[in-house]
Order: sequence, then structure tokens, then C-alpha cells
Amino acid sequence: MTFFSSRRSTVHGTNGGVATSQPIASQVGIDVLKAGGNAVDAAVTMASTLGVVEPMSTGIGGDIFALIWDPNTEKISSFNGSGTSSRNSNPQELIDKGLSTIPTEGKYAPYSVSVPGSANGWEEILRKFGTISLSDSLTPGIKLAEEGYPVSKLISWQWKENVEKLMYRKSGAELLKNQKAPDEGEIIKLTTLAESMNEISKYGSKVIYEGSISKKISDFIQSEGGWLDEKDLSDYQSFWTDPIKTNYRGYDVFECPPNGDGLAALIALNIIENIDFKKIKHGSSEFYHYLIESMKLGFSDALWHVTDPEKNDIPIDQLLSKQYSKERFDLINPKNIMSQVSHNTFDTNGDTVYITAIDGNGMGCSLINSTFQSFGSGLVVPGTGIALQNRGALFSLDKSHPNFLEPNMRPFHTIIPCMLTKDNKLFSSFGVMGGFQQPQGHLQVISNIVDYGLGAQEALDALRFSLDVDDMKTISLEEDLDYSIVKDLESKGHLVEVVKGNERIKFGGAQIALYNSKTGVISLGTEPRKDGSALAY
Repeated sequence: MTFFSSRRSTVHGTNGGVATSQPIASQVGIDVLKAGGNAVDAAVTMASTLGVVEPMSTGIGGDIFALIWDPNTEKISSFNGSGTSSRNSNPQELIDKGLSTIPTEGKYAPYSVSVPGSANGWEEILRKFGTISLSDSLTPGIKLAEEGYPVSKLISWQWKENVEKLMYRKSGAELLKNQKAPDEGEIIKLTTLAESMNEISKYGSKVIYEGSISKKISDFIQSEGGWLDEKDLSDYQSFWTDPIKTNYRGYDVFECPPNGDGLAALIALNIIENIDFKKIKHGSSEFYHYLIESMKLGFSDALWHVTDPEKNDIPIDQLLSKQYSKERFDLINPKNIMSQVSHNTFDTNGDTVYITAIDGNGMGCSLINSTFQSFGSGLVVPGTGIALQNRGALFSLDKSHPNFLEPNMRPFHTIIPCMLTKDNKLFSSFGVMGGFQQPQGHLQVISNIVDYGLGAQEALDALRFSLDVDDMKTISLEEDLDYSIVKDLESKGHLVEVVKGNERIKFGGAQIALYNSKTGVISLGTEPRKDGSALAY
């Protein structure tokens, strides 16, 4: 086996544990648990804090999904806090401009902005499962935004990569320091963002949807030529639903249902269940080939079928049947890539945060907050410090596609929290961030644990691949992989790109917690390719 040289070890505890992509946020979460809060309290507090300390990836202007394990009912609830398109959406307006896809940034970025669900989601999740108030959960983030905090290494690098995007409009400077991105270790204050968070703390999330901030969002989008307005915001509703699942070698794997992309991971898992991994060396070319080809098939189905279930019927039972997975597995040639895989093309880059928390009572929270791409659309609402997401860019402008843009519609979503149970007991709460890397990350991490017995940190340190869904042929591999394996994959027809340095963030930002229901031990790992930390006590 070949691993990322993180020099990190699995963290263990019995009273509670958390993992995030930023050490300050992880510390905030463990403080909540030590003060008597539960896993949901910690997760929501970390989510709002990450909107300050990792603002390119998440925040008030983004969306939220969550899976929550309730130890009292021994059931998992799925929360959908994704935003809808404007009721004024008019795809023909974009087509008439000569656009074949919805732009993610620049002049036409306002068309990609959907209603932000984060603030409403934080409030609703706490209302159902938390023990603290929304105001309490916002307090650490407000303090950091007002007083400043030192920026960590990779977050500084990501920030610098997006200065031009923020500076496209004057208000983007609210998320910069003297019109520049902060260096590693440099302290930055986000004063207008702090003011917005204080407003939410005082008046609740309704200030985003029918209060003063709602008007600022609407006025800004309208001034930029976009569709979103105050009524779209006031009409917004998040909702609870049942998760979808499959059983993988005795483990039940749970994902949020569409409009989330977790379906792709479950389809791919069903396909590789037909493989005897006892005969395949972990990290070998054969190992990679089977997982990559299975992932292609998972994406080919998901990129067509995943859309707003209120707008289209999605044949989930058929797609997740074991008979169907065997038929799909039979399409894989062990010696060559599939010659053609039907799929739809979307923009594949994404920046997201994933949060996991398990408390001493065994409650688990697997939560994702995201603005989609770095700083979302790049539109920062003047006077608020809120970067609006560009999730609406994932609608299709192909009228024959199920995910064709319509008014009041939820788009295809890449953010997918995951949970595993074993014998109807919580086994794991985890996720792997990064646009279309997410289902691929789920597939690889689950196989690492279930098929090869890797521990929490080892499962994240193991080298990964990243399939480019644009062409379904190009795969990115990490520089530590043996050259002979790269050549063997190329001989099978894969187009290989070797990725080095900070760019290895593209392989995902994973956080994981494993739970032993018999002993109460919580074991955690954190992504070695990011700045984060796992803490337990």
C-alpha cells in the first residue's frame, strides 16, 4: 500500500470527537462537546465558524446537507438545505445570449446564484436535534470575524488563487485584506461578515430570507442583472427526508437522496461488490482500474438521473438493485477502458467543507456546507461579507435533460455527507469534499476500510484517483504512486495526469469518525491534503 506522508495518527476518545478542515474550527467543536453540547451542536457551530476561517469554501451564502444518527431511535435522518432557482428563471434568456452552460463567475455569474440554504439549515437542524441556540452556535465565528484570526497554510493558498475572482466586483474586497489575500499566519478580520452573523444571532435566520439582509441580497442580484429577488428568498423552505442506502458487504451505506449526488457512490459500490478484493492488491493498477470503471458507470447514471425529485421521477430502486449492478459490472473489461460512457457534462471544480462529530452518547452528525466553487459566484453582497454560491451553474441548458433549468427548482448537488451502520448500529460518519471528487472519495474510502481493513487515518492517507467526468477518460493520480502502475493504467487506455504539491487538494478534503458501539470508542482521521485536525477526548 502507498500512502500520503501525513505523519498523522488516528485520534481516539470516548467522550466525543470532531474533525474538520481547519484546526480552529475543530477546537471550537470540541469545546462545545466539553461544555455539554451534543454532536449536532458541535457540527453546526463548526459549520458557521468555517464560514469565517475558510470563507472560500462555505458560509451564509451557501447550502447545507446533513445525515444525523439519533441513538435514541437508532435511525438516520436526512436534511436537505439546498436552495432553489429563482421563480423568474428563464433558460431561454441564457440560450439567446449564446450560452450552452450557466457561467460560474464573471459577467453572467448572477444567473448561477440560487437561494442560499445555510442559515436556515443551521437553525432547523438545531431546532430538531440540538440543545443550544442558533445564537450560541454563531458566537465563536462572530468573535473570530470581529477580532481576527491567523490564516492557515492551504487556506491562504486557496485564497490567493481567487483574488481576481473577488476583485471582479468592488464588494469582493470585503473578503480581502487591503485588496490582497492573507499570507499564512497573517491575521485577518472580516468585519462586514461579523455584522451579518450578529444580525442572524439577534433575529434568527429569517433576516436572510425576509429581513434586512434579504433586501441587500435581492437588490445586489437585481442590479447585476440576475433573477433572484426577495420573494424567492421569503418562499424558501428546507426539508427533512429519508436517506437512500445500499448494503456493501454487510455495511449499510447511507447517502442523502437526490438532488444530491450520493446516488453515484452507491451505484459504484454495488458494482465493485462483484469484485473479490482478496485477490487484488490495494493500490495496484488492477485495483485502480476496477474502481475507476465502476465510478464511470456510477456517474453516467447519476449525471442523468440526479435532479429535483419534485420535478422528475428518479428510479432509485432500479438503479440500486443488485441485479442491475451485476449487469453494469459485466460491462467492465479488466484489460481496457470502456470505449464509450454516456454522460452529461458539468463544471467539475468545487470547494466545500465537511464536518463530522460524534458525542459520548453515540449521536453522530455528518454535515456538509458549501458555496460550490471558491467564494461561489464571486458575488459578495455589499456591506454583508456574504459570498453567494454558484450552485445554479449545475442546471442543464439542454431541454431534453431531466435537470434542465426551471423556476423554483433545486439543482444537481455534489455535496454528499455519508454514514455507515453495521448490524443497525452507527459505524462511521464521514465525507470527502471536492465537487465531483466526492462520490469517488466515498467509493475509495469505504473500500479502504471494508475491503482492506484500514483504520480511520490510514483510510484517508491512502493514495486516491480522481476521474475527470468531462471526458470519462482522464484520471489524476498522486505523485507518490509507483511509475509502473501509472504505465500499466495507461496501457489500459486511461489518460493519466500526475498531480503534485498543493494541487493535490483535488483528491478531496475528507474527515472521518469511526464508532465502536460496544466500547464507545470514537476513532477519527483528518484529510492530510488540507489544513484540518481531528480532536477527541
